[in-house]
Amino acid sequence: MLTSFFNKSKPINFIIVFFITLLAFVMARINIPLEGMDSFFVAKQVGVLFMLYGSILVLNFIVNKNSLTVNNNYEILLFSLFILFITQTTSYPNVIFANFFVLLGLRRIISLHSQKEVKKKLFDAAFWIGIAALFYFWSILFFVLILLSLALYTDNNLRHWIIPFLGIFTVFLIGSALSVVLYDSYFEIFHFSTAISYDFSPYNSITYLIAITVLVSFGVWSSFYYLKNIKKKKKVFRVSFKTVVLAAVIGALIVVFVPEKNGSEFLFLFTPLAIIIANYVEIIQEKWFKEIFLAVLILVPFILLML
Repeated sequence: MLTSFFNKSKPINFIIVFFITLLAFVMARINIPLEGMDSFFVAKQVGVLFMLYGSILVLNFIVNKNSLTVNNNYEILLFSLFILFITQTTSYPNVIFANFFVLLGLRRIISLHSQKEVKKKLFDAAFWIGIAALFYFWSILFFVLILLSLALYTDNNLRHWIIPFLGIFTVFLIGSALSVVLYDSYFEIFHFSTAISYDFSPYNSITYLIAITVLVSFGVWSSFYYLKNIKKKKKVFRVSFKTVVLAAVIGALIVVFVPEKNGSEFLFLFTPLAIIIANYVEIIQEKWFKEIFLAVLILVPFILLML
């Protein structure tokens, strides 16, 4: 029943997904005192919420446009559930904005399989990832994804390898100009923390441990079948599917490296993980196992809200 409901792309699916995202958003702010909620605060929160909704729509566009799933809405359901698993992902606007721009960059990288407007796509991808880095420095790691994708395509065109660096340089010029206007300094806007921390003690709580355990175990299990199934995909789409795996690895590296581990960093992992698990749900043959698999992912985050 659960799987058949989201097996086809329908408007009601988006309503459910938006509601789950809203629930996660509200639960992350449930302890904020009412006296601290002035009109500016409310307007800012509404803007952040709509940015999350925009991220869901971009994810759906990426998946449908590049045939990463078979015309269903599993990926957006999973994305919203992952946010409900770790509601802290909705609490940091800079991370949410950075993830949105990373998605725009990922959209251009994955669409390279068409081999049309390659130069424009490479520039756009680097530009959007550069913008993301202005909001959250560690999202710059996704720039490596552009180069890895070019390597997967065995692209020997030297200009294609140079263009992404031009995209980043363009962001640097724009950022410098904004920095002069806002701070009367060329580089004030680029003051980022590049420190690395392997202190995972902030995750030492029952809700984090359960959420991370479920996400990692389901993700690793699904990845095994996802990688195995890539060979069955049309040759033109194979690199796109491999790019999703690499994006998941980069998202995991961000979680490992970031100095301030507050839960928001998991947001960068949710998009590729949602696509990978959605693909696995599609290929499960046993109806009962498919229902249980999806039911666990749906029920656990709601249970965590009560802990």
